[in-house]
Amino acid sequence: MSQSPDNPDPNRYEEAYSEQSFNDKLKHYALTAGRELVEKALWLYYALQEEKAPAWAKATIVGALGYFITPLDAIVDLTPGVGYADDLGVLALAVAAVAAYINDDVKEKARDRMATWFGEGEADSSAQEDQEPGRE
Repeated sequence: MSQSPDNPDPNRYEEAYSEQSFNDKLKHYALTAGRELVEKALWLYYALQEEKAPAWAKATIVGALGYFITPLDAIVDLTPGVGYADDLGVLALAVAAVAAYINDDVKEKARDRMATWFGEGEADSSAQEDQEPGRE
């Protein structure tokens, strides 16, 4: 498979990932990156810690999070308005690939952590989807 900005190789970014570098990126750029991107990144981060996740899923997650951490990717992260668009795409693809390992516990941990940056009311986009109709 050929590599291009539209088709990044996740294995290339595995070396960029570490728990410390991930936490540093979120600490400094969570608000800039936005709630949707941070939510997906945290889902992947906590899914990575799931014992039931197989090696292929963990490799997919590490590659996607490494891409997010790397400042020089297809679209430079500091580009106003679009800098994180490619990161969001890579994270969304990884979320789709490992969705079976993004359980309620993973989502709850992500929701709790997001509250520190975005507040309680806007910490989880899926919270409203999980509620029964007519309940708020």
